[in-house]
Amino acid sequence: MRLISQNWDIPEQWAGIKPLLRAQLNLDITRPVRAALWAPVAFGAGALVYFSLPQEPAPILSWLCFLLGCGLSAIALLWLRPRPVLWSVLVLIAFVALGFARGQHHTVSQSPVFVDGTERARDLTGWLERVESRNGRERLIVRVANLEGFDSPPQRVRFYGQRGTLRPGDGVTARVVLTPPRRPAVARGYDPQFAAWFSGLGGTGFAIAPLSAAEIDGDGLIRALAGFRWQLAERIRSRAHPETAGIAAALLTGDRSGIPADHAEALRAAGLGHILAISGLHMSLFAGGLFFAVRAAGAAIPAFSRKHDPRIPAAIAALCGAVLYLILSGAAIATQRAFVMVAVILIGVLLKRRAFSMQSIALAAGIILLLQPQSLLSPGFQMSFAAAAALVAAFDFWRTRPVSTRSYGVVQKLAGFWSSLSLSSLVAGFATGAFAAFHFNRIAVYGFLANLAAMPVFSLIVMPAGAVALVLAPFGLDGPALSVMSWGLIWVVRIAEWVSNWPGSLAPMVSAPGSVLALYAAGFTLVVAARELWRWLGVALMLLAYSFWLTSPQPDVFVSEDAVVLARFGDELEWTSSDRRRARFAASVFLEQSGQRGERPGREGLLCDPRGCAGTAQGLGITIAYDAETLQEDCNRSDLVVLRAYASPVQRADCSAHLIDLGDLVQTGARSLLIERGQIVQVRTVEDQRGRRVWTQSGR
Repeated sequence: MRLISQNWDIPEQWAGIKPLLRAQLNLDITRPVRAALWAPVAFGAGALVYFSLPQEPAPILSWLCFLLGCGLSAIALLWLRPRPVLWSVLVLIAFVALGFARGQHHTVSQSPVFVDGTERARDLTGWLERVESRNGRERLIVRVANLEGFDSPPQRVRFYGQRGTLRPGDGVTARVVLTPPRRPAVARGYDPQFAAWFSGLGGTGFAIAPLSAAEIDGDGLIRALAGFRWQLAERIRSRAHPETAGIAAALLTGDRSGIPADHAEALRAAGLGHILAISGLHMSLFAGGLFFAVRAAGAAIPAFSRKHDPRIPAAIAALCGAVLYLILSGAAIATQRAFVMVAVILIGVLLKRRAFSMQSIALAAGIILLLQPQSLLSPGFQMSFAAAAALVAAFDFWRTRPVSTRSYGVVQKLAGFWSSLSLSSLVAGFATGAFAAFHFNRIAVYGFLANLAAMPVFSLIVMPAGAVALVLAPFGLDGPALSVMSWGLIWVVRIAEWVSNWPGSLAPMVSAPGSVLALYAAGFTLVVAARELWRWLGVALMLLAYSFWLTSPQPDVFVSEDAVVLARFGDELEWTSSDRRRARFAASVFLEQSGQRGERPGREGLLCDPRGCAGTAQGLGITIAYDAETLQEDCNRSDLVVLRAYASPVQRADCSAHLIDLGDLVQTGARSLLIERGQIVQVRTVEDQRGRRVWTQSGR
């Protein structure tokens, strides 16, 4: 924003520094093109405010914010154009209000149906929408037509089951045990209820018998498309090299059920996990390959290229190809986001505008936030736009360098390509590294080197060969292209396996509050989108976020929802669990948040008998009791008592220790405790961390 405006009166003795301040302290949002860049940022900030509230606001607030945004916009446009600073401020405030209104309106308009908490078997009828591979088992997602006990059933459910020869698109019937989506296993952890609220997932569970075929009506086109995608994935898996057939099918159809677990883990550990999710990279390579191929063909015809711009038909062909790829890949949220970004760039080519610009990135972000404001909180949104914005900023900086006019040979051109790829990998890795570490609590240390070795093959061989395979598949001529694609993927997998076996390939990171990520994102946005001294302010905010991250206090004791305790008991430096069989998922998530990876915790430092366990962690005496028969004795000799049963009001009143019973855990979820000098100084619960929102009422 122009902090110093020509309309402001400045003392005469300061007049000399006025131009300097205007040049340095300038977001330049008073220009319409820059205002269009910052408007989506303000819109996203408003949506973030809504999703961060501890309590669900009254629904009428969204209408008030909508009216406020419209009113401020009208005032700015009609009466404040001659006053650019005030105009800019009001426009940004208006977009903040509109972002808040859209976030609440989109959220309350979902109103999905969830199953109740009774774990009884129900008859289910619907059609098989998707098959996922999970821990060596098939997890099925079914679009529900009828569910026993519901007049209006959930939109979809997910459960483990045996489908036999049934495939996506087929009508199915099953006997299933379903429970509502669960709350987070750990405070600040992934929230299944939040995801289920926006995806219409009404329950999860398992089938007690194999699925059977059923005749159902409706959703004919969507079912046919699901069946076609499955057939295409099966064809790819049967014709591609067996070692990488599952990855090839995932890249071309979005079906990841055939990816071996060891390959997926190796790719993630090497920093190449991003190639498994169809995102901006895949969409841009697919559409970009079509664009350059058609443009080259048009330029090779002199009669056509003299009369017409070859980029126009190339952009149309690439846009049609992007639509086809979107449909074939299943149109997941990440793929929709990638399509919007690519479509904005291609439309820019059709309009003869500079396509690869920060304004294009802002427009794509604005469209996605308008349609799906909750995507602002997803790792995919944050990482994809961070990488795109950083690459655009680096490209703009690179364009300002002096350009040599001398010609280059083949070797110099290859070196230039490799240098450009290295710079792109470095910029994208730096841009997404902090966001990935925040969400996944780990950093692929050698990700830059792995991408440098694998991405040329992936970009120049794998995806182009995949695009050719899709074009030739209807004619049965896709075999050679799939062979070339498989060869490239084998190279990528070998690189991933090699790099993932290097010492320290994965560096664990501790968890941080969401406010730290918001502060970092604000600084990052200033660095890539602002100018002059505002960029240095962005750098300062990013460094401040890192300092808060590294110094944020970490819990010393974790109590899961079913009363399993993790702590460093005795003199042990490693984590110890009171029960190695129960709460294994919650324990693994907590240890990841604490920056720990490796073997499951043992029971060292604990003294256990048939009635419970006891130990000391950092001077705090802890007892884990299996029943309440010895509760009074446990309370007298311990500072913290975790009871795997329900304590009566009298027992609670008589207990001198800090008591956590099963009733507390059912009500508040898992707890994390901070200890100082043998005293509990802070307690974090799942319910306190996520607040009382509409999606938190879907189940426990």
